[in-house]
Amino acid sequence: MSEGLMVVRAESSTPHRRILRKLGLFALLATCLGGCAAVTGSGSGLSVRALPALQLDGRSLGIEAVAAMAPTPDLLATDAEMRAFVQRYTDGIADPRQRLLALHRAIRGQATLGISYDPVAEGTARDVFHRTTANCLSYASLVVALAREAGLDAHYQWLKVRPEWTLQGERVVVRMHVNTAVAAGRGDHFMVDIDPVPTANITGSRRLRDADAAALYHSNIAMQALAKLQIEDAWVHSVRALQLSPDLPNLWVNLGAVYRYAGQHNAAERNYLHALQLDPANDSAMNNLVVLYRMDGRLEELAYWDARVAHYRDANPYYHAWRGDQAALDENWQGARDHYRRALELAPDDARLHYALGLAHLGLNEPAVATNYLQRAIAHAVLRSDIDLYAARLRELEQASAPATSDAAAES
Repeated sequence: MSEGLMVVRAESSTPHRRILRKLGLFALLATCLGGCAAVTGSGSGLSVRALPALQLDGRSLGIEAVAAMAPTPDLLATDAEMRAFVQRYTDGIADPRQRLLALHRAIRGQATLGISYDPVAEGTARDVFHRTTANCLSYASLVVALAREAGLDAHYQWLKVRPEWTLQGERVVVRMHVNTAVAAGRGDHFMVDIDPVPTANITGSRRLRDADAAALYHSNIAMQALAKLQIEDAWVHSVRALQLSPDLPNLWVNLGAVYRYAGQHNAAERNYLHALQLDPANDSAMNNLVVLYRMDGRLEELAYWDARVAHYRDANPYYHAWRGDQAALDENWQGARDHYRRALELAPDDARLHYALGLAHLGLNEPAVATNYLQRAIAHAVLRSDIDLYAARLRELEQASAPATSDAAAES
């Protein structure tokens, strides 16, 4: 399998979707990291048309100016050179799987297109094709556009990545990552990625509409502008993102952050609360409310939302998995077992948690229990690379146990 191309086992997709439904409590920081995008949940409510104008440097900027100031490009448009590229490398290949593999080799190959990763390389499929650098979202646009040109069923997909905490248990970063999902016949499903996330860190996935991808394009630009304190650009692109996809809660969180930096705290609060209407467990919105209420000295609201953040942290299986990881690093296998067991209670279909719990039991010298959890990990795994890893570890364990079993039989 070529780099950046992973196969997903089709029969495992249903339990994976159950994980997503069960773990609706996860959200993102109001930033887009490494060129990747923030998104979770859906809903309806507050109208984008009712958003207050941006008040900045004595000026007022209303939403009626947004479309002209932040035009949305066609992310998937192709030109004659791109179409010729697809034909050159896929023409005559009838099998969808082989067609995808040939196209992917041509996109990544240094002797052909040779696309390389750049976390700030935003743009359309055409931009990436001619520039040959991309971040995760712009690379996904290129792959979707070329794959569809090749007659393949391709769409944008987001991957939710395991959160990370400080040693005090406070969240420091929760990433979202965008890639491409391609159906290649015979039940084969592939993920195509320029900067693959380690499979152990993937906690879920969801299909994105083309309009969602366009919204995330604007949101990435907005968050890059906000990082540079370019408030007007950040506001314009945040609003444009919401005009395209008003049901994505974290786009409301991002706009709330822009209002907060502009000193419009009431508007920021309304945006955060609306994000929570769309996704009541959106801890990105909760964390931003905590920041806002602390800034404003609103101690009662601060205490309430601080408690909510702690509640959802403790209900997050990956918080407990993180604690298990820390215990395993210290070879505290009993502690690791207890934390992984709690994580698995909250996310019983997660293959990686079964695997981690199996390794903890192996550390406790309980090979029979470890074998059971490794077998469960294989049964729940979605990605072929995970299945192969778990199966190899299981074979090692079985081979290590076999001599001991034979010796015991001989002695009897």
